Amino acid sequence: MRRVLGISLLVIVAAAGVLVGRIVWIGGAFRTIEPHFAGRCRLVTGAVGPEDLTIHPKTGVAYISASDRRAMRQGKPVAGAIFAYDLNAPDAHLVNLTPKANVSLQPHGLSLWVGEDGREVLYVINHAPTPSGPPLHTVEAFDLVNGGLVHRASFSDPLLVMPNDLVAVGYDRFYVTNTHNYPPGWMQGAETFLQLPGAKVILYANGTFRPAIEGLIFPNGINASADGRTIYVALTTPRRILVYDRDPGTDVLTKRDEIFVGSGADNIELDLDGNLWVGAHPKLLKVNALVDDPAALAPSQVLRVSRAGSGYRVDEVYLNAGEQIAAASVAAVRGRRLLIGQIFGDGILDCTMD
Repeated sequence: MRRVLGISLLVIVAAAGVLVGRIVWIGGAFRTIEPHFAGRCRLVTGAVGPEDLTIHPKTGVAYISASDRRAMRQGKPVAGAIFAYDLNAPDAHLVNLTPKANVSLQPHGLSLWVGEDGREVLYVINHAPTPSGPPLHTVEAFDLVNGGLVHRASFSDPLLVMPNDLVAVGYDRFYVTNTHNYPPGWMQGAETFLQLPGAKVILYANGTFRPAIEGLIFPNGINASADGRTIYVALTTPRRILVYDRDPGTDVLTKRDEIFVGSGADNIELDLDGNLWVGAHPKLLKVNALVDDPAALAPSQVLRVSRAGSGYRVDEVYLNAGEQIAAASVAAVRGRRLLIGQIFGDGILDCTMD
C-alpha cells in the first residue's frame, strides 16, 4: 500500500511539474527580448488604459477605448472614456468623445461598423462596476454623428461571461469573445492554469445572443476581413490565431486555418491590404506584475501576419522591453503610421515606420 501511495504521489508531483513547466514556457519566461523597430515613435498621453483602438478606413480617425483598470481593481473606479485621434492632423492629439461619462463607462474592446448606407456605429464592450460582485457586462452602441458619439443602445445577456473584444459584421450584428467559460473565481483559475477548453465566441443577431464557436482556450481579440467573409480569433495562451470562413447569410463560422504566432496574441486589426496587425505579449507572466505595480515592465510586441502563397507569414515589426510602452494590447496601421495601445499605462504610441 505504501508503495502504491508513493507511486501515486510521484505521478501527481510529476503531472504538477509538467503543468507548471508548460505555463512557464507559454508565459515566455525563457524568451530573450531584443528591442527593435524601424521607425520612430512618440508617446501621446492623456488616455489611461487605452486597451483597444481602431482606425476609420475612410477618414483616418482612430477611436480608442480607455479604462483605468488599476483603479477598478482597487475599488476606486474613475470614469473611462472613448477618444478620437485624427491621423490627418499635423498636431494630432487625443479628443475625449465622452467627457460627461461617469464611472459606469469602463470600455474594453471596440469595433467600428461602416455601412454602405452611410450609417456608422462604434460598438464597445463595457464593464460597469456594481456595488458588490462582478461588473455588469454589456455591449454599447454609439452612432457616429458629425464627428461625435450618440449613445443609441445597450445589449446584455448571461452569455456575456468574460467579454473581451468584438467585431461588427452588420448593423447591430456582431461577434464577441469570452476569454473564459467561468466568471472570476476558483473555477476560472483552474480553467486558466489547466488550459481547459470551454470558452466561447458568441453572436448577436436578430435581437438575440447565441454561441458561435465553443470549446476555445482564452479567445481574446477578434476581427473580420473587409468583406465580412473571414473571421480571425486570437487565442492568447495557445499563441495562435484561428481563421474561420463566415457564411454571410447564416453567420455560421467554419474553421479554415490556424496560424501559430509564438506569442500571447491580444487584439487584431487589419490594414487596407488585408494584413493582420496584432498586439502581443512575448512574456505573458510579466503582464501580471503590472496589475498592481505601475513601475513594473512588461515587453510589448507588434506582429504583422500576411498571406504567403497558400500559408501565412508572421513578421515581428516592433519589440520593446516595456520602457516605451508596457504590455501592448493592440496595433493599428494606416499607411506608414502605426498606433499602439496598452492595457494599463497612460497613452498610446504614435509611430512612423521607415
